[in-house]
Amino acid sequence: NPCNLFVAGFMGSPQMNFLDAEVKINGDEVKLVIAEKYEITLPPSKAKKLIDGGYNNRTVTMGIRPEDVKDDEMFISANPNSCITSTVNVYELLGAEVFLYFDYAGTQVTARVDPRTTAKQGDHIKFALDMEHAHFFDKETELVITN
Repeated sequence: NPCNLFVAGFMGSPQMNFLDAEVKINGDEVKLVIAEKYEITLPPSKAKKLIDGGYNNRTVTMGIRPEDVKDDEMFISANPNSCITSTVNVYELLGAEVFLYFDYAGTQVTARVDPRTTAKQGDHIKFALDMEHAHFFDKETELVITN
């Protein structure tokens, strides 16, 4: 539970992925708009803090750990509002796990997935982000909003 962006980036290996996102609030629903075209819906537990903090139309930094970027079909099917697609740039087998590196909205993202993944370098695949485990930081102060 990092208290700020520096600590979040320092802890863990590989480090947490960071994406800038504009917050769009419509009643109790909160969407993150990334690179002005990708939308991800937040679960109510995360949305409340952004609503209460007055973050509508403001940019925040979303942090998501590599193990919370999933490529398995069951998780993707269960979380259609947090899916993204990209092309795998690098496939790195590390025995009990695989790291997939890809670009999303101009930022390199790392996914730590099961070694039974069918994804390979060059594949264009779908990922789902486990938004229950996402972290949000104030873009200006870099302090945690919610984690």
